[in-house]
Amino acid sequence: MSMLKSAPVRRVVFNQKGGVGKSTITCNLAAISAQQGLRTLVLDLDPQGNTTRYLLGAQADGLTADLAGLFEQTLKFTLQPRSTAEFVVPTPFPHLHLMPSSPALEELHGKLESRYKIYKLRDALDELADGYDRVYIDTPPALNFYTRSALIAAERCLVPFDCDDFSRRALYALLENLQEIQADHNRALRIEGIVVNQFQARASLPRKLVAELIAEGLPVLQPCLSATVKVKESHEQSLPLIHLDPRHRLTQEFIALHDGLQRPG
Repeated sequence: MSMLKSAPVRRVVFNQKGGVGKSTITCNLAAISAQQGLRTLVLDLDPQGNTTRYLLGAQADGLTADLAGLFEQTLKFTLQPRSTAEFVVPTPFPHLHLMPSSPALEELHGKLESRYKIYKLRDALDELADGYDRVYIDTPPALNFYTRSALIAAERCLVPFDCDDFSRRALYALLENLQEIQADHNRALRIEGIVVNQFQARASLPRKLVAELIAEGLPVLQPCLSATVKVKESHEQSLPLIHLDPRHRLTQEFIALHDGLQRPG
């Protein structure tokens, strides 16, 4: 059953640390949004293209429209520029569309930064505003032009966190960087919460770290996402968990996380 549609929301999933599950979280929350009937768009700003591969599988090869093309268009004058919608591709899943990544994003980075095209992504999403109920933006594991563009374009930020001391130290630096983006570029941006990923409930260290983050007043979202090999299976088959195994414990945790984010406040 489709859920009641509310105001459009743009979320960026961001952490400067790699390997914390940004693509997994982006794709699974987006897939649940789409499965519930919300018109959902995913942007893959990471040149590695894990999100693109996850959602498209073999269809990711040979794409003629991607985010590199959108950004490249901003660097040159053209009498008839392509509309932003022309860089969106369908996925195999109803209501779910994608602006794919490309390795060419790496090559374009320096040119875009030097020409200060930092607001172009926000402009592009404004152009698509009437077409989607939810937008999810996956980002590279670095605070660079693409992640800043995403943080400027979004209204809410989800921060994936895996339970180790290195991640905790990186988290404080990340939160400072987010506050700087808020102050300088996007006062509408708010940190929606920290998503604890690969959580092992029976291990003492993860429980201790999460309890300490909560005690510090940080916005740790519930539920934590369990560690399971089902995620690898999901990646290999290019099937988000809601389509691979709707009754699996991790799928149910993703649904609970997704539905909690829809509540006002």
